[in-house]
Amino acid sequence: MTTTRSKIKATIVVLLVYSILQIGVQLAFAQPSASVTKVAVQQQVVGRLTTTNNQPVTVNGLSASSGAAIVSGATIETKAGEFATVDVGSLGRVEIGENTKVVLTFDANGQLKAAVETGCVNLTGKKGTTGEVTSPSGTVGTTNPATGGVVTMCPPPPGPPPVPPGEGGGGLFGLGTAATVAIAIGGGLAALTPLFFQDNPSPS
Repeated sequence: MTTTRSKIKATIVVLLVYSILQIGVQLAFAQPSASVTKVAVQQQVVGRLTTTNNQPVTVNGLSASSGAAIVSGATIETKAGEFATVDVGSLGRVEIGENTKVVLTFDANGQLKAAVETGCVNLTGKKGTTGEVTSPSGTVGTTNPATGGVVTMCPPPPGPPPVPPGEGGGGLFGLGTAATVAIAIGGGLAALTPLFFQDNPSPS
């Protein structure tokens, strides 16, 4: 009888130890799962593309039109007559002009950047966002995260071509000195012409 009780006690102890070990293993595996859940809560920021008249533009070398998702690091290119806007939700938006190439980067920490290689952009950073526009020569401007703001980059349009020496520049209507003198002489002769064709009144 004593031997049987001893065996029963031993079996109970083994079962208890086994159960405790199982609970410990489950808790150990549960801890990483909680960490994974925390990481999954932070969602990736994704922009949304809108193009004028739904015309396709180039995104990372591929054709894209209104409704396409834009991720951070995307390169957007437009040609003549093509315009696009990338809405980045709570961060702001970037308006892209024609003949433009720009790289957009953004994140959930309130950073929105447009690195312009060529062309024109208009970046609007909302409150809580630091918006930045750069060009190949450096930073064009940044927005104040306390108030939000707008940064625009667009190179000035080319001016008129220079006038070659001796061809215009000065004189009447920019025609040059020689042409102005010729017009003045011609105008004077035209004004005097009626005098030559008037009948001289004879003395009475």
